[in-house]
Amino acid sequence: MKNLSRTLAALAFLAGGFAVDADEAPLAHRIVRVSLDGVGDKGTSGRLLLFAMPATAERPAEVDTNPFQPKAVSVAAREVSWIAPGQPVDLDTDGEAFPAGFSALPPGDYFFQAVLDVGHDYNYSGRHEGDLISEVVPVRLVPGGVLPALKLSRTVPARDPWTLSPKVPQDVRDALPEARRHAHAEVLESPLLTAFAGHPQSIRAWVVTPPGYDPDGAARYPTVFLTHGFTGGFDRYAGTIAGLWLAMSKKDMPPMIWVLLDESGPTGTHEFADSVNNGPWGQALTTEYIPWLEGRYRMDAKPSGRFLQGHSSGGWATLWLQTRYPKIFGGTWSTSPDPSDFRDFTGIDLTRPGANAYRKPDGSENPLVRDKGKVIATFETFARLERVLGAYGGQLASFEWVFSPRGKDGRPQPMFNRDTGAVDADVAAYWRAHYDIAQRLRTQWPVLKPDLDGKIHVIVGTADTFYLDGAAKLLKETLDGLHAKSDIRFLPGKTHFDLYKEGGDGQALLKKIAWEMYGVARPGQEK
Repeated sequence: MKNLSRTLAALAFLAGGFAVDADEAPLAHRIVRVSLDGVGDKGTSGRLLLFAMPATAERPAEVDTNPFQPKAVSVAAREVSWIAPGQPVDLDTDGEAFPAGFSALPPGDYFFQAVLDVGHDYNYSGRHEGDLISEVVPVRLVPGGVLPALKLSRTVPARDPWTLSPKVPQDVRDALPEARRHAHAEVLESPLLTAFAGHPQSIRAWVVTPPGYDPDGAARYPTVFLTHGFTGGFDRYAGTIAGLWLAMSKKDMPPMIWVLLDESGPTGTHEFADSVNNGPWGQALTTEYIPWLEGRYRMDAKPSGRFLQGHSSGGWATLWLQTRYPKIFGGTWSTSPDPSDFRDFTGIDLTRPGANAYRKPDGSENPLVRDKGKVIATFETFARLERVLGAYGGQLASFEWVFSPRGKDGRPQPMFNRDTGAVDADVAAYWRAHYDIAQRLRTQWPVLKPDLDGKIHVIVGTADTFYLDGAAKLLKETLDGLHAKSDIRFLPGKTHFDLYKEGGDGQALLKKIAWEMYGVARPGQEK
C-alpha cells in the first residue's frame, strides 16, 4: 500500500496541481525520481540538478539560481554516469544540496525544475545547448509528503550568437547588420596548446575592422586586443561588435582594429596565463596567434600600436599579459580586474598565516558580493553553491585551474578547504610566486621597468560589487613605492556593472579609453 500511495501522489503532482498531505511517516531524506522522456532514443550522462523556489503567483518559465540572491533558490545535485530513455534515477535532495537539504525547507508551495547538465558547464554557462530540462512543476511540501517524479522532456536549443539582449540600446541593435559585415571569425589551431593537451586546441577571436578599412590599402591601424569577463565567450560578442562598429562609424571612437579574444574553456576562464593545468595560453597568444593575425590584417604590428583591454576576469588577463609580456604590448587599460595583489583576494589576505577564505581573523564572515553598501553574499556562500552546481567552470574553481600547482590526481590543488575555508599555505605561496601581479612588480621591477613603465592603466569603482578596489589600492601602493609611471583610477561610487556608464551612455568609459590608446599610437591625433 505504501508504494501505491507514493504512485498516486506522484500522479497528482504530474497532473499539475499541488499535492495533498501524504499518509506515510515523514521521510528522513526527500527523494526525487527523474527520468528521460521524449528527448530522443539515446542515453546520456551529466550532472543532474534540481532547483526549488517558493511559489509565486504565476508559474515561472524556469527555476534557476541568481548570483545576487544566492539563497533564494535551493539546489540539489548528483552525478549521473548513464541514463537511458525511460530509465529513472533517484536524486537525494538531502545529499549534495545548497543552501541545505530539501528536508530543511519549510512547508509550503514551491516550483521545482530538473536539469541534466550534459556538458558539466553549468557553473560557467548556465543552461546550455544540449542540456535536458523538465517542465516547471508545482509542489506542495508537507510533513510526510511525497515528492513528484520529474521528466526531462525538453532539450535546450542552440543559442543564436547574434541575438541581442532586449536591454541593448536601439541604435546598437540597428547597427548590428552592418557591423557583422566587418566582423571576421579568426580561428587558429595552436601547436603549443595542442601539444600540451594531446588533442587539437585553437585560439579564437572576432576581428572587427574600422570604417574605410581596405585589406589591400596602405593604411595601417592600431590594434586593441580585448577579452571578456567570466561567463563571456566567442558566441557572446554580438553586442560588443555592434557597439564598437557604431562608435567608430560615428567617430565617437578612433579607427582601430579590435580583436575580441575568447578566454573561455571547460574549466572557466584561462585568462591567457601560462598554467600547468590549462596550458601555455600566453605563449600561444604572443608567439603564434598575434603574428598570424598581423600577417592577415593591416595592423601596426609593433608595441606602440598593440593595446590590451578587458573587464573583470578580462581585466586581470590583460593586466597579466602586459606585465608578463611587456615588450609585446604598448599598454593595458584593465577595468575592475580580478585581484592583482593576493594580500587582498576579494578581502582575504592569502599571505597571512592561518588564513581562512570563509572567516576573518575576528571570526566574522568574509563578504564577496555587495550592492549599495549591503552584503549580498559571502565567500562561503558562493563556494558552497559552486560546489553543488559542479566541479568545473565555477569562478573559484577557475582561479585554481589558472593559479594552482597540479595535484597527484592530475587536477589543480585546491587553494582552500571547501568545508572549513582553511587556506592551504603551500598552494597560496605557489599562487603568489607565480601569479601575484603586484608581487611580480615588487620583485622584478628593475628588469621590467624599461619595457613596462607607463603602460599600466587600471580603472575600478570605489563601490566595486566584488570588492576588487581593495587589491587595486595595493597595486597602486606598489607602483607608487617603485616610483613607477602608472595610471590607477578609482571612480567614486561606481560598481562592477556601471563603471563604463556616464549619463545615458553605457560605453562612455570605453570610448575614452579608445582615444587614450589612439593618442599613444598616433601622438597628437587624440580627441
